[in-house]
Amino acid sequence: MPFVLDQSPTYKFKVDIKEIDNNFYVLQDNWEYLEMFLRCQTQWRVGMSGIIGLDYTSVIEMIKLYNKDSIAMLENIQIIEAAALQALNRDK
Repeated sequence: MPFVLDQSPTYKFKVDIKEIDNNFYVLQDNWEYLEMFLRCQTQWRVGMSGIIGLDYTSVIEMIKLYNKDSIAMLENIQIIEAAALQALNRDK
């Protein structure tokens, strides 16, 4: 008798995909910080244990390129980065 792999996963609870809302709201005051964070989305540093954080040298150059207030912009990007790292590393 051939071995047949059961393709149906077993879950502890059922989630109706239609109920999940992937939308989120951004306060107007934070919009420019989110835009800059998204501009830097390819500047993640990665190590043997996974994502470490943003490459600040590249982030600062991007901030300068767009003539933004460097200190305030970097501080707010770091807040977004911390939340993103927490979400990205949630399963570890």
